Amino acid sequence: MLIDKPAGISSAEVVRRVKARVKPARVGHLGTLDPFATGLLPIMIGEATKLAPFIDGGDKTYAGLIRLGVETDTLDRDGEVVRTLAVPQISIELLDDVAAQFRGPIEQVPPIFSAIKRAGVPLYRMARRGDAVEPPEKRRVEIKRLELTLEGADAIRFVARCSPGTYARSLARDIGLALGTVAHLEELRRTRNGSFSIDDASPLPDVLAAMDSDDASIRAISLRDALPAIPEVSVDEVIENRLRNGDSSALDSLNSAFAPRFKVISRDGDLIAVAKATSRATATIERIFNASD
Repeated sequence: MLIDKPAGISSAEVVRRVKARVKPARVGHLGTLDPFATGLLPIMIGEATKLAPFIDGGDKTYAGLIRLGVETDTLDRDGEVVRTLAVPQISIELLDDVAAQFRGPIEQVPPIFSAIKRAGVPLYRMARRGDAVEPPEKRRVEIKRLELTLEGADAIRFVARCSPGTYARSLARDIGLALGTVAHLEELRRTRNGSFSIDDASPLPDVLAAMDSDDASIRAISLRDALPAIPEVSVDEVIENRLRNGDSSALDSLNSAFAPRFKVISRDGDLIAVAKATSRATATIERIFNASD
């Protein structure tokens, strides 16, 4: 399901609320959104949790507001103020130049308040308990689109499409520094996650209400349709049964060389497996999906 997450709750809390309604099925999400952030949060239920390795690598698109002149420890509006600095007068030309600096591959230092682990402990947990935390190592990310627009003397609206692993909070911080001041992220909304769009998402309260009333109109994406970029091949019941019993050799009769990775679909249209070609004539099962009810 595609959920439009409201501000004020974590992605894990969204999972908890959905899970309470579908127990004992497993529930997971793709791409954490900070509590203050809103927007697209894909939620996976049951067999869909197996899809994560195949669909969590897409670009993300964000829109938001950068507040200049104030830096917080979390680099967002929920943090404690750690530094203030005057905001210089910003021209449209300067803003365009700064935007150009950040388009393309860049090196970015993730926030200290992040889920990155050190010695098995998330950095945000260490920071919240007052431990001295060294900043994470720089990582290479790519900003494929960046538009900056002045909104008053101390705020900038932005739209960014970026590679997986990019931190919008770090981008806000670095844009502020490039403008000769400090900054934090005041608003953030994710509008796209890989092939999924906010246009197809439903507000969380609506989804929960529909689940509570057993409303069959809940918008859900099938396992097959959740992987639109992966080619597929259809098989008969004989091969399907062999695959469900873990027999990868059943794939050898297929022309699997057309793609490094492909979906195997039943005659009924259900996703049976995701497979990987190992040669021009052979393939191996990467993940098997249980038959739908």
